Amino acid sequence: MNSTAPLDVGDHPHITFPQGLDLECGVHLAPIDVAYRTYGTLSEKRDNAIMVCHAFTADQYVAETHPLTGKPGWWTRMVGPGLPIDTNRFFVICTNVLGGCMGSTGPRSVRSDEKGDGVERWGTDFPPITIRDMVRAQYMLVRHLGIERLFAVVGGSMGGMQVLEWAVTYPHMMLAAMPIATSPFHSAQNIAFNEVGRQSIFADPDWYGGRYWEHGVVPARGLAVARMMAHITYLSEEALTRKFGRRVRKDPSNAEAPEASLSMFSDIFEVESYLRYQGSAFVRRFDANSYLTITRAMDWFDLAAEHDGELPAAFAGTPVRFCVVSFTSDWLFPTSSARYLVRALNQAAANVSFVEIDTDKGHDSFLLDEPDFDRTVRGFLCGVAEHAGLR
Repeated sequence: MNSTAPLDVGDHPHITFPQGLDLECGVHLAPIDVAYRTYGTLSEKRDNAIMVCHAFTADQYVAETHPLTGKPGWWTRMVGPGLPIDTNRFFVICTNVLGGCMGSTGPRSVRSDEKGDGVERWGTDFPPITIRDMVRAQYMLVRHLGIERLFAVVGGSMGGMQVLEWAVTYPHMMLAAMPIATSPFHSAQNIAFNEVGRQSIFADPDWYGGRYWEHGVVPARGLAVARMMAHITYLSEEALTRKFGRRVRKDPSNAEAPEASLSMFSDIFEVESYLRYQGSAFVRRFDANSYLTITRAMDWFDLAAEHDGELPAAFAGTPVRFCVVSFTSDWLFPTSSARYLVRALNQAAANVSFVEIDTDKGHDSFLLDEPDFDRTVRGFLCGVAEHAGLR
């Protein structure tokens, strides 16, 4: 893959908080921008708001055409009028996480000098952030919108981590929580996958110590490889076999080469072509330094760490109603992690239900067509609304 120009994501609707935020690492980050989108109408009582938390490489464009890629929003099948998260009934909010690259403050943002003048981008000098920092920035936005209590917080994968952090940090700010395909901590295996991705970025000759934009390039090859490897973990062996099998296609990049017919790589498997496409498309919409920042935040996530390893203590006395969802073929965040979470919630006497969806589509099942999952989301939200008297 050839080097490409630095990512230009344009401007995005956002709120600037001049007071900034005290990060868990001890750094005061100010000002901060929180980019966000909303769908539906906030009720007069301001009691119908749902915070949708996005997964690692998604963003705030949940249910509309993405302004950069031109593709539909990442959860258009779930959020909208008459859909499981019904915008005829609920007011949906989604932010680009702190550390992201779609308008919220992150490594691509211009930092200020002592006089408050923008001088240069943060790059690798951007302070380390945590899932809690992301949630605290979301909380600032929610309060800015005049919402005293959310109806629910919903999210999958890293979005599910944010849901759990919301429930622990602001338990009285929400009626319900729906953590999907997630875990209360990042496993050693997942940390290992993230580290391989980071090292592929560092190894790119266009990395330039993280200040690649000064050279008019991005570490495209390294970032693409990181995405390719991560994408494999989002799928399952069954899904890959069904979609691609061992089918072979001609590699168009080698088609004109005289020696192509003799080359070991003149023909490529369809699954290879798919991964290459995923990698190249990702480079055009995501920033390498954000990739590093967010993967590290996921790695540090461990809800039990502040409670001497006792996860039930994190949820002690919680008033939140939980619905935990897992998928049978998800090996990135397996059902065993969900069961561990549910046991902790039961030990904390929380109101919790658990649904395991039988599917062979892997971790990304929550983004795909899964009728049982749709019914679960709709049923849980409608049940909570009925219990709360929300019309």
